[in-house]
Amino acid sequence: MASVTFQNVWKRFGELTIIPDLNLQINDGEFIVFVGPSGCGKTTTLRMLAGLETPTYGKIFVDDEDVTLTPPGRRDAAMVFQSYALYPHMTVRKNLAFGPAIRGEAKSDIARSVDKVAQLVGLDKLLDRRPAELSGGQRQRVALARAMIRRPRVFLLDEPLSNLDASLRTQMRAEITQLQRQLGVTTVYVTHDQVEAMTMGDRIAVFDKGRVLQVATPAELYRSPASKAVGTFIGSPNMNILPASLQHEGETVRFDCLGTSFGVAAREFSGSLPQVVELGLRPDEIHWTKDAPSRCSEKISGTVTAIETTGSETFVLVDVAGTLINSKFPSFAPIHLGDQVNLVFDANDLYFFDGVSGVNLRLGSKEPSVV
Repeated sequence: MASVTFQNVWKRFGELTIIPDLNLQINDGEFIVFVGPSGCGKTTTLRMLAGLETPTYGKIFVDDEDVTLTPPGRRDAAMVFQSYALYPHMTVRKNLAFGPAIRGEAKSDIARSVDKVAQLVGLDKLLDRRPAELSGGQRQRVALARAMIRRPRVFLLDEPLSNLDASLRTQMRAEITQLQRQLGVTTVYVTHDQVEAMTMGDRIAVFDKGRVLQVATPAELYRSPASKAVGTFIGSPNMNILPASLQHEGETVRFDCLGTSFGVAAREFSGSLPQVVELGLRPDEIHWTKDAPSRCSEKISGTVTAIETTGSETFVLVDVAGTLINSKFPSFAPIHLGDQVNLVFDANDLYFFDGVSGVNLRLGSKEPSVV
């Protein structure tokens, strides 16, 4: 096991800056997930840790060892790729044994290691098959086992589940998480899927345009996003962003939003509020009046423009004065396109963002004192 430190790391390709000044600490034994949209720099960061890319500036440490210029084979890090990268002409046993054999380990030690790791990931009955005879999930297990057999200090996974179907991804998420807990190896996992990030990581680093916007536990990211960018990325469906205007009334700040008005104690906000403010509200916190908690008192109404039913849930897109609001309705609610519906929410469920910078104006508790 090992800790990892990125210290003032930059990565440039010619004039293009991919990673500007990354500082990040990964704890010993931690399972951290890098998440963000395509092209945000998360895979480049992982490849620099693996030694497949060299930082333009800055340093990378594993424990107290500077590995910035250390070749990949000497970093004691094992990487699992999206494509599995198995040798198609070799059996599972030979795929697992290939790395230890190249490193000159004794045949008896290799055989014991192969049997142990194969049993750990459920491959013990498949050791004599070739990759073409395996399912996608089984091939993924082989790739994981091949990395694990090295007993690395750091385990790196680059979107390893993206080639699997939805049900198998769910199963493999649980298996990888369980394996990491059993092994206790420091693990860095890259994905663009925020559901994977939320269900797997001890902590999550949210990337955007090469920068880490926030590093926190899944609960902290969901409940206290540092910015609108984090708030809208984390959570499915996406957080609603509502236009609002404000005015100060002594110790109270009054907000007007889509035809409803409410006040929040000024002490709930740090410093002076900007002139432009946007409000965030998650779809499961805005309700149809026929299915609303009694605490919800702020009312808006609009026209149904889309309905998405997943079985256990129904999400309804409502046009409220030109703003599209996604709201969670009861499963198979009796509504239709074009219906007029009334929605309610509790102002205590709102997030308050700077309309220009997107910064969360309340990074403490989410529950302001509505007056």
